[in-house]
Amino acid sequence: MIIGGADIERYDRIHGYLREDDFYICCDSGLKHREKLGIVPNLIVGDFDSYKNPHMDVETIILPCEKDDTDTVFAVKEALSRGFQDFLLVGVIGGRLDHTLGNVSLLLMLDAQGKAATALDDFSEMQIVSNQPAQIEDRYAYFSLLNISGTAQGITIKNAKYPLAEAEISCEYQYGISNEVLPGKYAVVTLKQGQLLLIKVLP
Repeated sequence: MIIGGADIERYDRIHGYLREDDFYICCDSGLKHREKLGIVPNLIVGDFDSYKNPHMDVETIILPCEKDDTDTVFAVKEALSRGFQDFLLVGVIGGRLDHTLGNVSLLLMLDAQGKAATALDDFSEMQIVSNQPAQIEDRYAYFSLLNISGTAQGITIKNAKYPLAEAEISCEYQYGISNEVLPGKYAVVTLKQGQLLLIKVLP
């Protein structure tokens, strides 16, 4: 679990995703969330330009302020180097748009390396759909499919209010927003080429 410094209001929603075997990486000001999340970090990374180094008895990697990777990107790369396969990113969406878009692209990076990854904010769950089908439960208020990388082709959506068959979504024309799962069903999304950002909107 990688914890960034973007604001979080619905800590209760995140609690439902936590597991006993989670490895917690706090990125700089992501440390401000540790008490309300009820966690103790296993690793702290950051240049501490937005949060004072607490000098905890925890493994800490201090980064330079001038660098190519943001603290969050470094944290993801560090987790990959340690062999982690399943990623949950919180506190990475919201605030500065440049950081938000950069953090969404981390989902593309992780998907390209065959890792499972979800990003959470106060409103939704986000993940990448590529070469494996995605199932969406009817407990979500809406779901959207956005193309954030190239052109996605051969898109099929079943068991949804707005189905698709062998469709294409380009970055220039995003028409896959605010779909709904049919009551009592699982919507299924598949595609033959490309990657799509699946955003499942929480009620």
